[in-house]
Amino acid sequence: MGARRVRAGLRGWGGVAAMATALACVLTAVLVLLPLTTSGGDGDDSAYGGGVTDATRAKADTCKPEASSLRPSPSDSGPVVSAIREKKRLVIGVDQNSYNWGYRDPNKPGGSLSGFDIDLAQAIADQILPAGGTVQFRAIPTNQRIPALQSGQVDMIVRTMTINCDRLKQVDFSTAYFKTGQQVLAPRTSDITGYNASLKGRKVCSAAGSTAETELKKESFGADISTTVPNQLDCLVRLQLGEVDAVVTDSALAAGQAAQDPTVEIKGDTFTTEYYGVAMKKGSDDLVRRVNQVLVDYRKQRWQVSYDEWLADDLGKTSGPPAPQYRD
Repeated sequence: MGARRVRAGLRGWGGVAAMATALACVLTAVLVLLPLTTSGGDGDDSAYGGGVTDATRAKADTCKPEASSLRPSPSDSGPVVSAIREKKRLVIGVDQNSYNWGYRDPNKPGGSLSGFDIDLAQAIADQILPAGGTVQFRAIPTNQRIPALQSGQVDMIVRTMTINCDRLKQVDFSTAYFKTGQQVLAPRTSDITGYNASLKGRKVCSAAGSTAETELKKESFGADISTTVPNQLDCLVRLQLGEVDAVVTDSALAAGQAAQDPTVEIKGDTFTTEYYGVAMKKGSDDLVRRVNQVLVDYRKQRWQVSYDEWLADDLGKTSGPPAPQYRD
């Protein structure tokens, strides 16, 4: 109940403006050090079957994104996980401006990071890092998620990142931890009805490097799709300022933005089916397996608690997290 009262202060234009102001103040301070609380237990060894041979990564024309990951393992002895544990530091790329997912809460001291993705990121750190280790959250724009992994700026990305075939060529993913889809967000008074011909001649905003941008390039319905921004919150601000007519984004993010501003609403149904995953550098097989083991436990013990705290008010009841699927 207390968390809901705190978040209520962010709703409406005033809340968005306050968050945008807070973001502007902290944008250059991209590193946030948080204390680590270690958790007991490594999970079920049986989740990682012995003697399993990993299939060759599927090509784009045959891949099934939500079933592209490796089987879980509780082992901390792999080269990537061992290096993280030896450094006693895990760097995780997150969002800092997606309401209820990863955002700086201006109602909290120092605008600390909160949200569904932040809960998961912390749980991964709790399980992987040794006692006395530190998790470092680094704010990464949407279009810099893959470059940040490839350059080694971060060890993983936990940031509403959709698993898709193109991205699987560049990075590795955990199993899916959330199911979503693309939707259209527009003013309540708009005659836009969804992802259809009602977008013709309208200015539509999407985040650069996002699934929304990719889908709009495939089919724009005659809309002006030239407006792309580094972060999704920028689209909402442009919509509120009247600079664009609609926003295309994940339904989960759209619901959070509609909750912040009662003058906008979701238009039409989802027009894609997507899954969020934790992204890691290509070839980090032992880290992928270790994160998948954390997810095995997280789905049972924490997922629903986090959903109820951050997302239930806006997304309603849920059937729970997507069941893990593996590629072999």
